[in-house]
Amino acid sequence: MGRPVRIILLRHGESEGNFDDSIYERVPDHALALTDRGVRQAEDAGKRLREVLGNERVSAYVSPYRRTRDTFAALGLDPSRVRAREEPRLREQDWGNWQDREDVRQQKKYRDAYGHFFYRFAQGESGADVYDRVGAFLESLWRSFQAPDHPPNVLLVSHGLTMRLFCMRWLHWTVDEFEALSNPGNGETRALVLGSDGRYHLDRPFERWRTPESSGLWGYGV
Repeated sequence: MGRPVRIILLRHGESEGNFDDSIYERVPDHALALTDRGVRQAEDAGKRLREVLGNERVSAYVSPYRRTRDTFAALGLDPSRVRAREEPRLREQDWGNWQDREDVRQQKKYRDAYGHFFYRFAQGESGADVYDRVGAFLESLWRSFQAPDHPPNVLLVSHGLTMRLFCMRWLHWTVDEFEALSNPGNGETRALVLGSDGRYHLDRPFERWRTPESSGLWGYGV
């Protein structure tokens, strides 16, 4: 099996919604563009990626949202070395369709109290729903590794919550370990790197906003 040397997860650059959440009342979440700062963040991320990847080939999976597609385009990767495809299962958590800003803010307060993993937005998804579709994508990804010519690198251009849930699924974190983590910043990466022990390890941890409780269950920890 041609397992990749590294699996790099990249959060999109700053979007119009990150800058001003009132825009959700006028523009669908999937159609939000990058801000000028977001474009610069994506370009800077591209410079760092090119230094890491060198001349190695990459299999890239990109969320279908405009901000992730534009982030990928701004990376400046050599198209002759990148096999890219759109992957809807890596999209952002669904918060519903046209969004009322005050309603969403109230629901976010409820989510903070209820828990990010289990709370389901009205007409939208819970973190658990996103976990399930990320798990389905992960199964497809593992099957792709069986190709003898699979590239040594995988790049996922996605969203903060989706990135955390992907790592939760891959590394077998508990729900409480997931809840204790913060999203990466816009344009930030985390990489699962294949070690000499045959297991993948995060190159650097996600920031924690609290210490997770010990559940007494198995898990590799953050």
